[in-house]
Order: sequence, then structure tokens, then C-alpha cells
Amino acid sequence: MRYYLSLGSNIGEREQTLRTALHQIEQLIGPVRRCSSLFYSAPWGFESEHEFCNLCCSVETDMTPLDLLATTQSIEHALGRTHKSQITDNKPVYSDRTIDIDIIQAFDPQGQEIICSTPQLTLPHPLWQQRDFVRLPLEEIK
Repeated sequence: MRYYLSLGSNIGEREQTLRTALHQIEQLIGPVRRCSSLFYSAPWGFESEHEFCNLCCSVETDMTPLDLLATTQSIEHALGRTHKSQITDNKPVYSDRTIDIDIIQAFDPQGQEIICSTPQLTLPHPLWQQRDFVRLPLEEIK
């Protein structure tokens, strides 16, 4: 299966964190087939003085979407992410983070997009087209 991931970091050594995350993705998930340029952006959905560094990549793996989610979350934790975004009044509350890895889209070996809707994961990611820091790097690698 081919997955498209979005990675972002806005605190610490952002570029190094993204490089380390890509290395961990290759080690724990599968080969990274394409990787976008780095994109810099203001935080989305919250105020912060810390600019984000973002990229998108495609990765090949036999993992299920939920197994991939668990693995990306373990990478986030290993790289210093201490908590995920919280939901308050049915709205996400975002904050600064060392690393964020989102699964944006998934495709089966025949190229059919995988649709997933569980409490843990929605595919395709419901907000990716509204976020230039995801949309532009994704366009670069597709």
C-alpha cells in the first residue's frame, strides 16, 4: 500500500527532527518513495511565535491504516511529542509540538483510494485540502 504522510515541527531543531522522523519511517514502516521540499508556515488553528517546518512523503508498506497510525504515534513519542491535540467543545485545540505526523491518504496496490472512518483515524484526512502546508508539498510529490 502507498501512504502519503504530512510531517511538521515547530519547536526544537525542526529540520533535524524531520530528518530523524523520515529515517524512523524508513526503519519502522517501509521505504520512503518520494519526499517534498521543506515548507515553512505559520501555525494553523492556534497562535504561536514558532513557525512550522513541514514536508510530505510517500511510503510503501503492508501495514494497515491503524497499524501505521500506531507506528507514527510511536515515532512522535520517541521524538519528544508528549501529547496529541485535545478536543474541547467538539473542536481540536492545537499547540506547539516537536513533531506531528499525519496520514493524509492511502491507496491499495491497484491504486484505489482507501476510505477509513474510525474514532482513531479518518482517511483521507478531512482537512488536508484546507491546509497549504499539506496541499502544496503533496502536489509536489504526486
